[in-house]
Amino acid sequence: MHVQEWLETVPAVAIYALVGVVIGLESLGIPLPGEIILVSSALLASQHGDIDPFVLGACASAGAIIGDSIGYAIGRKGGRPLLAWLGGKFPKHFSEAHIATAERSFEKWGMWAVFFGRFVALLRIFAGPLAGVLRMPYWKFLIANVFGGILWAGGTTAVIYYVGVVAEAWLKRFSWVGLVLAVLIGLTSMLVLKRKAAKSTAGQQVTEREPVIVGE
Repeated sequence: MHVQEWLETVPAVAIYALVGVVIGLESLGIPLPGEIILVSSALLASQHGDIDPFVLGACASAGAIIGDSIGYAIGRKGGRPLLAWLGGKFPKHFSEAHIATAERSFEKWGMWAVFFGRFVALLRIFAGPLAGVLRMPYWKFLIANVFGGILWAGGTTAVIYYVGVVAEAWLKRFSWVGLVLAVLIGLTSMLVLKRKAAKSTAGQQVTEREPVIVGE
């Protein structure tokens, strides 16, 4: 069953809780589809009045902030052995290459890596635990965590909700013609994103071959 179809069978309160818990666990360091759940729930809210987008965004933001904070505490206590353990449990997400890439981002950008990491799937999982392992001052982490969590969760909810509202009204007005155009736009966007991702990956591979010098 599709995620959105399944969410349609769940009460609004349960959806709020589900979004908060899944995003919280993902932010804590467990690879779960938090963004997929959030997008599906926001789209569902645009089609059903029972789900309040403001409450949904607030629950998503709370889950993101709390989950990241718990991940930070666990990472600070567990240290490097924790990353090795996670690598054994989730090799696809916590491989040495992924950890090295995330660590370079932290060394280069500091608290901004936590803030912007919200918008990158890999860093969203790493941000809390890795910030703790690297012993980033908690006040810096907290500021980036709060603002990043609110902007990502609240912003994603708002954008998807309003896009869903406009799209539904537009499709009703233009019937199948609108549907065809929407599909074409979606396919074009997907191809563009894939091309950009391929270029980004190629650039990242070149960067990884260069020696990294960390300043004091």
